[in-house]
Amino acid sequence: MTRILFVCTGNVHRSVLAERLLAAKLPPGSALRPESAGTEAWHRFRMEDATRAVLEELGGDGSGFVSRPVTAQLMAGAPVVLGLAREHREAAVRLAPAAMRRCFTLKEFVRLADGGAAGGGGGGFEAVVAAAAARRGAAAPVPPAEDDIPDPWGRPREELYECALEVDRAVSGLVRLWAMRHYSRACIES
Repeated sequence: MTRILFVCTGNVHRSVLAERLLAAKLPPGSALRPESAGTEAWHRFRMEDATRAVLEELGGDGSGFVSRPVTAQLMAGAPVVLGLAREHREAAVRLAPAAMRRCFTLKEFVRLADGGAAGGGGGGFEAVVAAAAARRGAAAPVPPAEDDIPDPWGRPREELYECALEVDRAVSGLVRLWAMRHYSRACIES
């Protein structure tokens, strides 16, 4: 089982959208397990109604969700930690400095992994994470807006929906990376 931990601020909008939209896109029995937490989350707070409605409109399942704060222990078991904005990636690194090479923003990770880390031999998804980390220093920097997904908290429903679409596009990139990794491993093993 490979865990992916998504992190945002309150764990009631962006990170839960990423967790639940990714779960909806994975094939049954997938070894990838998405989870989420927040840098300022209240333990066991429910998803906001508007977020749940948008999530379900996009094919995700909002049932049974409760928020939780990000902890070093949660991060320790995840080969990759994906913040929804740079501030979340930075908070995760401050919480567990040894995890720096496996902490990215969601969009940053997809961008770097798409840039060459997805192909190649064995090693599982952890090899994709390691290759993306190696590319981080070699890739040209991008403006913060290219790696961040804006917080829809307190904003109109249209902005929440746009946020959800942006998250959905990014998690579709994760599904593509996961599928490519498993396809390339199957070809090598056959």
